[in-house]
Amino acid sequence: MTSLLHSSIPLVHHRHSTSSTSSTCLLPTTRRRTQNFFNSSTFGARKSCDVKKRGFVCNSALDEVATYSPSETDKSKAEFIGSLKLKLLSAVSGLNRGLAASEDDLRTADAAAKELESVAGPVDLLAEIDKLQGRWKLIYSSAFSSRTLGGSRPGPPTGRLLPITLGQVFQRIDVLSKDFDNIVELELGAPWPLPPVELTATLAHKFEILGASSIKITFEKTTVKTTGNLSQLPPLEVPRLPDNLRPPSNTGSGEFEVTYLDSDMRITRGDRGELRVFVIS
Repeated sequence: MTSLLHSSIPLVHHRHSTSSTSSTCLLPTTRRRTQNFFNSSTFGARKSCDVKKRGFVCNSALDEVATYSPSETDKSKAEFIGSLKLKLLSAVSGLNRGLAASEDDLRTADAAAKELESVAGPVDLLAEIDKLQGRWKLIYSSAFSSRTLGGSRPGPPTGRLLPITLGQVFQRIDVLSKDFDNIVELELGAPWPLPPVELTATLAHKFEILGASSIKITFEKTTVKTTGNLSQLPPLEVPRLPDNLRPPSNTGSGEFEVTYLDSDMRITRGDRGELRVFVIS
């Protein structure tokens, strides 16, 4: 989605030796509108401004200004991208963030994401890092189709052996402090007649940008806070396993690529191929 920024542009004055009328270049515009503007009788000679230099609007001494308007190509692309975003949202809706996804659902979601990624083009995080800022809600993860909270990595199963109900999942990103927190809401089953235990687990990370579109996160700590009826209990920091006791699949860090990013949607692909779709919360 192309964004045109109207920043401060130095005023450039053009004078013609045979005319007392001057012109001032102010803002970007299309060549066609500039040419039409200078074809008017007020300016006579086209040499008062070089209309071949695409991207200027000229203002005369009589304050006649040709205004900027986005090209039809830009409008059409923006509308097309909007329709592809809706197509992706439709493909992942009703899948319980991917926990209920079948093989066909996985293929449909992946195809819709690839179509959006292709049309929008590559992401440049160095130029668009401000768009990462905020609290993002996970609406789909292909990894959850494995029926474990760890996705393609080992993780607690969601089933009868360990009655865990997955709630909302968020990512909280602060581009200034480089904080990257995965926030997971969980419900743990308890023997009858005890009510289930509701809690929120925050997995704190630091992040760094690798290249144009890749992000590396490094794990720091996990904090668990009970909610609901037990919200008065203080948060608990889960002890971290020493590095030599961790399994090879859990090194405390990971990498993923941001393949689509705008002000309200983000698509990432993990280092094990996981497709994740987020919306700003």
